Amino acid sequence: MTASAAASGNKPMRRLGLLSVGALGVVYGDIGTSPIYALRECLAHGVAPTHDNVLGILSLIFWTLTVLVSIEYQMFVLRADNRGEGGILALLALLRPERHRGGVWLGPLLQKLAILGAALMLCDGVLTPAISVLSAVEGLEVAAPQLEPLVLPITVGILLALFRIQRGGTGRIGVWFGPITAVWFLVMAALGTAAIFRYPGVLAALNPAYGAAFLYHEGWAAVRILGSVFLVVTGAEALYADLGHFGRKPIQYAWFALVFPALLLCYFGQGALILSSPVEIKQPFFELAPQWALYPLIALATAATVIASQAVISAAFSLTRQAIQMGVIPRMQVVQTSAIRGGQIYIPALNTLLMLVTLVVVLWAGSSAALANAYGVAISTTMIITTSMLFLAMRWRWRMHLLSALLATGLFLVADVSFFTANMLRVPAGGWMVLAAAALLYAMMSTWNWGRTNLIGMLRTETVPLPTLFSRLARERVARVPGTAVFMTAPKLGAPPALQHHLRHSHALHERVVLLTVEIKDTPRLPPDEQLQVEPLEQGFYRLFVRYGFAESPDLPRAMALAAGHGLAVDPADTTYFIGRETLIVPPDMPWFNRMRERLYVFMFRNALRATDFYRIPPRQAVEIGLWVEAALKAPERDTRPGNR
Repeated sequence: MTASAAASGNKPMRRLGLLSVGALGVVYGDIGTSPIYALRECLAHGVAPTHDNVLGILSLIFWTLTVLVSIEYQMFVLRADNRGEGGILALLALLRPERHRGGVWLGPLLQKLAILGAALMLCDGVLTPAISVLSAVEGLEVAAPQLEPLVLPITVGILLALFRIQRGGTGRIGVWFGPITAVWFLVMAALGTAAIFRYPGVLAALNPAYGAAFLYHEGWAAVRILGSVFLVVTGAEALYADLGHFGRKPIQYAWFALVFPALLLCYFGQGALILSSPVEIKQPFFELAPQWALYPLIALATAATVIASQAVISAAFSLTRQAIQMGVIPRMQVVQTSAIRGGQIYIPALNTLLMLVTLVVVLWAGSSAALANAYGVAISTTMIITTSMLFLAMRWRWRMHLLSALLATGLFLVADVSFFTANMLRVPAGGWMVLAAAALLYAMMSTWNWGRTNLIGMLRTETVPLPTLFSRLARERVARVPGTAVFMTAPKLGAPPALQHHLRHSHALHERVVLLTVEIKDTPRLPPDEQLQVEPLEQGFYRLFVRYGFAESPDLPRAMALAAGHGLAVDPADTTYFIGRETLIVPPDMPWFNRMRERLYVFMFRNALRATDFYRIPPRQAVEIGLWVEAALKAPERDTRPGNR
């Protein structure tokens, strides 16, 4: 083999290695900071740190990481990608239930479950920064107990800085995420290994019999402890949501080569420290380090938790853009912070909301131990939804035998339901906050999706078939003025109400009229040859279909420029966009529950980002036409395809 051939063959491996290092920071930041507090919380339920109890808890931790992360997520869930994109909404788009038997009733059910899972994931975007940063800063209580009053102010300052840097994008600082997190995992592995050498008997916890015996002897108390054991896998769902950033292989390589061994060594090392120490251990993670290394470890832990928080915030941005495109939340401003990487985005409204809620949660809880009671409720519920949808992916996409799919997902569901039950016991102690927030988000998202479907149905009743419009134009000899008019319209719609309104009041039309339809497809990104379709009509009319994937941001002026290659050449400076601005009226005689739901939709509708801003239409070239629409409980015709505009 020549040197050039060897160098060429090494390029894919080098790229895989770089992506694996990058995945450490973005994908494994959340699960990688769990050792700071997870084992501590497992022993905070009045369980004596005896030999059998510690080994039993460690055995549960080992097998939880093995079954749920190493087997379910790494070997099964990551395979359920939608052309490289992951996350519960991408999984919903991948399944396409309407194409399968029972899709008429199963499709709406899956959509509701996916919306609930998305709401729960957004709640995790609040809890992860709060508990991660707070638990790291609490290491000061070990190094210098007199600094305990500064824990909350330092945490608030770090969180403010974290949310502040979002507006500039994470591209520049992101190059440091992987290396810093790699150092973090290596340090955890080294600290754990040193403690294991001093008490090697802790490795007996690899035997599942210790975990089974612990559950049997502790009985109902062990169920509560399972809620704390679940803390070790709370980053698993974010792992799936971040799939599109790196791909499956780098994520798997990083897990099995470094993350999984480092986590096990750290947890077992903490167990060895507890069993070998003659005094009570309150912070087993930080007490692994010698006294001289405490401050550097606290600084490294703080950096690692900031990175973990950044990963969850970035996932929340990506999830929100998907939800906007799929039509389940109102339009928001989405800022592209990188011209190269499409996933580098910033959503100002969401960032501000996450910051305010996170700060309130930190100040309300006061400690990571208090937050641990709320942490895990959201993700345990989301994991049940993901596992259930995974069964459908096995059957519909991978063509697995029914028995094989049932056995695989049945095993995972036993674990998921066990942890869900354990976390439900924590609801009175703080988990209620997550459920309340998720219920509010679900109500808003489902109401928005329901309202948009009804609005499109109502607008359809106001449309006129194009042949009727053309006959009228020919009969009345409507004046035509120079330039191009663009009217946005829903799919398979005739003359939109905005066009009729404009024609009724101006008695004139531009010489070229484009009926533009934006469609969001059930794939993350579309190749260029599938993005545009031009259909010439008569009397200077054209239909233009602009299609985007659910991970892309619309840009209509750019689409109009690209339409020249499809036979629709227009002068951008001589193009006017006519946008219908609907005003919804809630009738007073509507039943109170339906009226409240309609009012919620009207409130979100009025506060959503203007279509001109969302579609990047120059303000000087936009004309908004007001339309009054009376809200109704049911529309005459429904268009259930998510995201079509």
